[in-house]
Amino acid sequence: LGMSRRSFPFASRKSVKEKARLRLREFDVGDKFSRLPLPKASVLLPLMVREGKLHLLLTVRSMQLRRSPGEVCFPGGKSEAIDKDEIDTALREAKEEVGLQPEKVEVICRLMPGIDKMNHLVTPVVGFIEDTFQAIPNPDEVSDVFIVPLEYFIKPLNYKTLPYKTSSGHLSWVHCFRYDDHEHKMSFRIWGLTAHFAVFLALVIFGKRPTFEVDYDLDNLISSSENNFMNLYASIYERKKSNL
Repeated sequence: LGMSRRSFPFASRKSVKEKARLRLREFDVGDKFSRLPLPKASVLLPLMVREGKLHLLLTVRSMQLRRSPGEVCFPGGKSEAIDKDEIDTALREAKEEVGLQPEKVEVICRLMPGIDKMNHLVTPVVGFIEDTFQAIPNPDEVSDVFIVPLEYFIKPLNYKTLPYKTSSGHLSWVHCFRYDDHEHKMSFRIWGLTAHFAVFLALVIFGKRPTFEVDYDLDNLISSSENNFMNLYASIYERKKSNL
């Protein structure tokens, strides 16, 4: 262990974080989408540096939950009246689900939101946590917690796309990763909105082309991600109006 500690001195850990911080701040949407008339939810994308590389913490939803039991997701959930903003929601939910204390999170930014199957506007909040963090999963909500190298979401070993029908009946494709976790001796399937956020985070931070197709113009990631989102939002909003 002494070796690996020396080969990744404090300085490199700092520069890995610093580079990521600078990239993420360029993509911070702040509260730009907070006023859209959809119910709100937030997720925390917890980043940590291990052995000089960025990793992402993910959870597995408890089998007792009504919605999406056993699915991989980020800590998060619906906004409540006590939450000041999306950041508050993400931090409160992460504390409830995995015992992560809000003051132990260095919040960096809010990224472009997504829209889930229940038509919630879901805001991803990115924050750094210590690599020593020991999750205490709340068994009612979370059955497992695991860590994936962020680079896996642009250079996966096991990737496919899955057809997915949106609530409007529109057929689209979603990313699906299979990640073999040697620590847990388990294999996890990461797909849907969770995979979408992880891919976008990796594209933002690394600025590299992934080994699979994405529906962004990678030379204009900010504007193309916003266009994609506004098109999705418009299709949902139009449908809501026609259902009234």
